Amino acid sequence: MSQRTGTVRRILDLLSAAFTSKKSSSSNEVDPVFSVGRRRVVKQLSILAVGIASLKAQVAEAVYKLIKNVRLWRSPDKTRLVFDVSDAVEHNKFHLSNPSRLVIDVDGARLSGSFNSLQLKGTPIQKIRHGARNQNDLRIVLDLSEKVSSESFLLKPNATYGHRLVVDLFDDEDRKPKPVVKQKPVGYRDIVVAIDAGHGGEDPGAIGYGGGYEKHVTLAIAKELAALLGREKGFRPVLVRTGDYYIDLRRRTQIARDNKADLFISIHADGFKDRRAKGASVFALSRSGATSETARWLAQKENASDQIGGEGGISLGDKDDVLAGVLLDLSMTSTLSSSLEVGNKVLANMGGINQLHKKQVEQAGFVVLKSPDIPSILVETGFITNPEEARKLKSRSHQKAMAKAIFNGTKSWFYKKPPPDTLVAKWKQDGTLKTRPSRYVIKPGDTLSEIADQFDISMNDLKRANRLSSANNIRVGQVLVIPN
Repeated sequence: MSQRTGTVRRILDLLSAAFTSKKSSSSNEVDPVFSVGRRRVVKQLSILAVGIASLKAQVAEAVYKLIKNVRLWRSPDKTRLVFDVSDAVEHNKFHLSNPSRLVIDVDGARLSGSFNSLQLKGTPIQKIRHGARNQNDLRIVLDLSEKVSSESFLLKPNATYGHRLVVDLFDDEDRKPKPVVKQKPVGYRDIVVAIDAGHGGEDPGAIGYGGGYEKHVTLAIAKELAALLGREKGFRPVLVRTGDYYIDLRRRTQIARDNKADLFISIHADGFKDRRAKGASVFALSRSGATSETARWLAQKENASDQIGGEGGISLGDKDDVLAGVLLDLSMTSTLSSSLEVGNKVLANMGGINQLHKKQVEQAGFVVLKSPDIPSILVETGFITNPEEARKLKSRSHQKAMAKAIFNGTKSWFYKKPPPDTLVAKWKQDGTLKTRPSRYVIKPGDTLSEIADQFDISMNDLKRANRLSSANNIRVGQVLVIPN
């Protein structure tokens, strides 16, 4: 016998006993048995009501797929709607005009949440309506203020969310502001650094110890780094992601290419199931990843018209496969070498403010590192799943310090190897480029070898300038003279 069946039977027995009880013959008072029985009946009826409500919800979920929640993300070129569903669903969508609408039919579904909390301002959606269709399906209607194109797809469960139905609304190309065609600058240009804040929107990244998402930490550090580069003469930052929305991985590198970036930096915060894991890392592309990317470029015709090597570079469109392969391989090899060099500079600077997970630049096949002609590094700023590092990564002061370390490493490398058509290259050629500060204050975790590497000087020169007999003869707060 099930629990609910037993409850119903007990209630029927109580009802029978309670309402067939007789009043006392010596008094007009209600029989105590009847009074107690009534209280028990009320209690059991309340239990039964809760059980029936729960059973009704379970039956509904068993019969229908439930849309439990909906989220909305706005990015520069599209609006993304994400519906949380109880299971994988079949759906169909179509557009209607006069007035403009997008209709989404979800087979065998019911809405258990609400659309009322969505912030529609700044999106092409004026209103969202819903209703039953064919007594079995759910119809969702988006009333639109403008013409859009759309795509939809299902996402499987991950560590954060269950099944999801995603609908992307792409802005009308005719309404997008046309880019201002600038006159080609006469003379020398700024060094362009593309800064990619990892994850975003529906992709939160790692979940921090004590709460918080990787996507918020990466964006905060990216903005701090952009601010530093923006204040540095001879440099121009480009933020790949400026808000809380997701960008496809290949699209991130394309944004860097569209802006003719000289360096691509992708910022992340590591996560691991073991909370003891800690330390910052820097990654460059692996050799196997470079080889596979060369093959992809040769196989995809849309890359043939691209120029490798930036403005004034070489087009692959008029080259045969053998020559194109050689050129790509040479470009990729040079780019990988530069990535490792700038990665080492950044890693040395990060070691001054944070424990390092590895003492050397690691290599992996991350998609965002696969530009054949843009040096690219992926910076893991620490483990957000580690209690100590999570606290630091979520603090504004540490975010600023981490951005400063990445900035110092980046600037140091470009001061050593500036692109030839840049202001920094001109200053270096003229002898007016001040590549190093005259003083450096030792911070916790600093070593003399890392300081020497940071400023691109030898250990012997650094010891000689500061009259140090041993590399261990330094202390926190000590001011070192940095020889030029």
